[in-house]
Amino acid sequence: MNRLFLFMTILVLGVPVYAQSEKRIDTKEKQENVNSRELKKQLAAIQDSINYKNAVSALEKSNFVLEADQLLFKRGGTAFVSSNTNFVSLSDNRAIVQVAPFNGGGPNGVGGITVEGSASNVKVQTDKKGNTTLSMNVMGTGISATVNIFLFKGSNYASVVISPNYNSNRITLRGRLVPKEYSTVFKGSSF
Repeated sequence: MNRLFLFMTILVLGVPVYAQSEKRIDTKEKQENVNSRELKKQLAAIQDSINYKNAVSALEKSNFVLEADQLLFKRGGTAFVSSNTNFVSLSDNRAIVQVAPFNGGGPNGVGGITVEGSASNVKVQTDKKGNTTLSMNVMGTGISATVNIFLFKGSNYASVVISPNYNSNRITLRGRLVPKEYSTVFKGSSF
């Protein structure tokens, strides 16, 4: 028994043990890709922050355009639309609402309707979470509605709900809110 124990001890101590440790070696190209993605994320976050601050400032100055790329109907239907022809704007207490879900034609010449009116009771509020809301009444020849704009914190992405005062044909538009001087919308003929 002692010989067996001695033999095992000599074997264990006499044979060097080589443990393999796994070392991950990333190629230079792979590391550059990771760094590039992280940089792009950081730049996007900075750009979103700048866009958000510009949008809040535009709401507070009542000089903005919400360029919509999505249209939501009363019963939940949605349509993706051109942000150049679907918008809500406010400047100098003059509001314009243009909804153009079709290409060309229509009463406004761009596939929908364009209505203008005077804005009143314009109120801007920011909640505890940083979301900003603008509400206003718009009265004009072709429009009498309550307009509520919801700007979500950290981005210039916003939603606007247009609720006519004389019927329940509510329309919701979603898109980017920008200061009027940065807008690229095309206004059709209004009523």
